[in-house]
Amino acid sequence: MGIKCPKCLTENTSDSQFCKKCKTPLKPFQDNVVSETKTLKPPIKDLAIGTTIAGRYKLIEELGKGGMGVVYKAEQTEPVRRSVALKIIKLGMDTTQVVARFEAERQALAVMDHPNIAKIYDAGATETGRPYFVMELVRGVPITKYCDKHKLSTQDRLRLFIPLCQAVQHAHQKGLIHRDLKPSNVLVAIQDGRPVPKIIDFGIAKATGHRLTERTLFTEQGQLIGTPEYMSPEQAEMSGLDVDTRTDIYSLGVVLYELLVGVLPFDPKTLREAGFAEIQRIIRETEPPKVSTRLSGLGDTQTSIAEHRKTDPVSLHKQLKGDLDWITMKAMAKDRTQRYASASELATDIDRHLKHEPILASPPSTIYRLRKYIRRHKTLVTAAALVILAMVIGITGTTIGIMRALKAETEAQREAERANHEAKAAEQVSDFLVDLFEVSDPGQARGAKLTALEILERGADRISEELAGQPLTQARLKATIGRVYDKMGLFNEAALFVKEALQSRREQLGEEHLDVAQSLGALGDLYRKQGKYAEAEPLLKRTLELREKLLGPDHPDVARSLNNLAVLYENAARYAEAEPLYQRALAIQENELGEDHLDLAMCLTNLAILVAKQGKYAEAEPLFQRVLKIEEKALGEDHPRVATAYNNLAIIYKLQEKYEEAQPLYRHALEIQERVLGPKHPAVARSLNNLANLYLEQDRYQDAEPLYRRSLEISEEVLGPEHPHVGLSLDNLAQLYAKQGRYAEAELLYRRALSIREKALGPEHHELGTNLLNLANLYRDQRRYEEAEPIYRRSLTIYRKILEPGHPDLRRLIEDFAAFLRLVGRTAEAEALEAEAKVRGPEAAES
Repeated sequence: MGIKCPKCLTENTSDSQFCKKCKTPLKPFQDNVVSETKTLKPPIKDLAIGTTIAGRYKLIEELGKGGMGVVYKAEQTEPVRRSVALKIIKLGMDTTQVVARFEAERQALAVMDHPNIAKIYDAGATETGRPYFVMELVRGVPITKYCDKHKLSTQDRLRLFIPLCQAVQHAHQKGLIHRDLKPSNVLVAIQDGRPVPKIIDFGIAKATGHRLTERTLFTEQGQLIGTPEYMSPEQAEMSGLDVDTRTDIYSLGVVLYELLVGVLPFDPKTLREAGFAEIQRIIRETEPPKVSTRLSGLGDTQTSIAEHRKTDPVSLHKQLKGDLDWITMKAMAKDRTQRYASASELATDIDRHLKHEPILASPPSTIYRLRKYIRRHKTLVTAAALVILAMVIGITGTTIGIMRALKAETEAQREAERANHEAKAAEQVSDFLVDLFEVSDPGQARGAKLTALEILERGADRISEELAGQPLTQARLKATIGRVYDKMGLFNEAALFVKEALQSRREQLGEEHLDVAQSLGALGDLYRKQGKYAEAEPLLKRTLELREKLLGPDHPDVARSLNNLAVLYENAARYAEAEPLYQRALAIQENELGEDHLDLAMCLTNLAILVAKQGKYAEAEPLFQRVLKIEEKALGEDHPRVATAYNNLAIIYKLQEKYEEAQPLYRHALEIQERVLGPKHPAVARSLNNLANLYLEQDRYQDAEPLYRRSLEISEEVLGPEHPHVGLSLDNLAQLYAKQGRYAEAELLYRRALSIREKALGPEHHELGTNLLNLANLYRDQRRYEEAEPIYRRSLTIYRKILEPGHPDLRRLIEDFAAFLRLVGRTAEAEALEAEAKVRGPEAAES
């Protein structure tokens, strides 16, 4: 007589262990059970490779061992031929309790049918009574190892994680809680050319709505079931009575955390070295850091982690901060009522993040939802490109936004009072600015930014509407907003406001007024920052002329104008014109302001840069050290100007090949700038470029490339594709490619950099000579000698005109060109050049 399946009612033969249709166990292995406290009759010997089980499963190799079973790769011979995984109870582990768990696992697998869960094919027992079951052979690696091996981006990791959530949801719908979700239990296999995650182990699964086996199955009090690093707080309690599907949500959150940041929320070594009670306490009570915070605390390993995600540490931090912080923390909430209600809800939130839609885990702030809308509808918003740019590049951080807003308010209020307007007008200005820079409650915003879009929308129109009839007040406010944009690195937006302020002041005050001079100087300096030197020079000269006339030749504002004009000349490689202006400015400042004033530090910085550009590195170093000392004392350690001082001193160390001294200064400067200025400020781009240069000098190409690329991306987005700094980034990235032998890529970048620099700086600028030399060396390395020679000669003409004999850059060019001439057999000309290279000026001897 056959056996009827209790689940699907299919008739099976009397010796069947599993239903032939649904694989439900048909009877427990009672023949081998003596009692609930005694073991099964032990087999005589363990299974050897080559053993055939049930006449159709030949063991090929051992794949792994778990707590209660051994998994083999086996060859099935009938009714179909295929490779399978066969799991059998470990030798000597066949107690009643283990048999019960084993039966529970194969029953769990039998009731599920999902493409991301390993399928069960068959089940039975060996001649000695050891239960086994046969399942799908998953040829894969743990999900974390797969992602790192293939360097999947953050977005691709999230896409791979979603089907894992869906598989867990399927198990929950079947009434099963996995209780041991971790990367080693989720293998990624390639199917039809794409990666597919598969859950392979339900060894400690718990049923919620039905029994998995007829055997008594219980968890003893005090027995830790699961893996501590991935275990939920309620599972750590070990009562077994208060665990529901949300324990798997917690474990999924930990797996996601590891996929995103490369490490676990709690250090495994520290966790496992703790006592039993301490492990429980940590899991139950200690809040893990957010993924972005965890990344920031990983030190030098951040670079390796970011590289495994095809990015750099700063970009990875930006990807993690916000949505992914919130998603992981919600999944891993200590209070399970605060977690996602289901695995599918977690998957949906990740999908919403990938689509730039508002996520469930985030606070419903207007700014956050507006930002998501723009990300989803880029085409529609393109017409408002200026507004989009202003919105994307926000003032970083709510607190910083408030501070800057209050500073701008105070500045504008002071200027309004200075103009001696009526009390009503002053009150209007105050109310206007308070509302203009209003920021939402930090407790609700949780990281939302005060954006330039808000400034533009609230400010530009309202200045004209609400302060009509007060043109000078309007001008002051526009000048203030222009300064805010300038500090954010948004030079085009800043210029719009500064121009309007200048026009109003000219109309109301005439041409010879200090406020007009201020606006002329601000506009001239903006043009300089944009690389528009020809437009900047007359404005800066006129500013200097007005201040000398109205304030006298020794006023501190005259020194500021001298400094700004000198910076322009220095940027244009007109060094002989720049240096006397710096010296005069310094003399005024030391007389009028004292030796520790910030204006003096700024002028010293510029003079030091000029000295360094002339190859006098040893002379520049103490100037930069003095600047750092002044600015740290006046501004504190966490200020953008202090970051710049660190950066400048690092450059001098690098130029003198003091690499070990330079690197920590570069990193410290970059850390300050990203935190205070935001990730897309031009100063950040410059620091990234400088640190990459250091790595390039040390042949650390993999460290340098992502920094160069990010620097280029920022410069192009913020400054525009034709700015000289874009040319600098292109040239440096091309040098990296050339050193790696990627000649075709390098040539394209060199040519584009040359075009940008020639257009922006003119045909005889120092930077153009550097670009030409690099391109000539590239052609030399490719044996394109006829193309290389005229480029060498043009570079030499530029350098000889600008640089003094003995300058390191000039010597390097001469040495490279002489080596080239020897290479092509023109020895006499090479010797003449080499003799010139031996000439060293006094400044070179000092360095």
